[in-house]
Amino acid sequence: MQIYPQKRVIMEPFLKSVRVRISGRVQGVGYRFWTQDEACRLGLAGWVRNLPDGRVEAVFEGDADTIDRMIRSCRSGPPAARVSDVTIEDGVHQGLSGFEIRR
Repeated sequence: MQIYPQKRVIMEPFLKSVRVRISGRVQGVGYRFWTQDEACRLGLAGWVRNLPDGRVEAVFEGDADTIDRMIRSCRSGPPAARVSDVTIEDGVHQGLSGFEIRR
């Protein structure tokens, strides 16, 4: 009879990636800069950019709870913004690092 050693399992936080599109009065009000500041404060990776149709698009990567906090914040945005809708798509975690504003 053979005895096998027990495997030690180390649980890592669940990492996820989402693509978020924010509608409303979100361009020309500092939304991208606010998003970058908030994402960096929370320790998320990803990017944000303006879309030609007037929306703002962002990708967030990090642990699921922190992403959920960020999405809740996106529903308000900076003081001058007026968010009317936030759509969320799950993505594949790509291992992004840092958070940038894209053109």
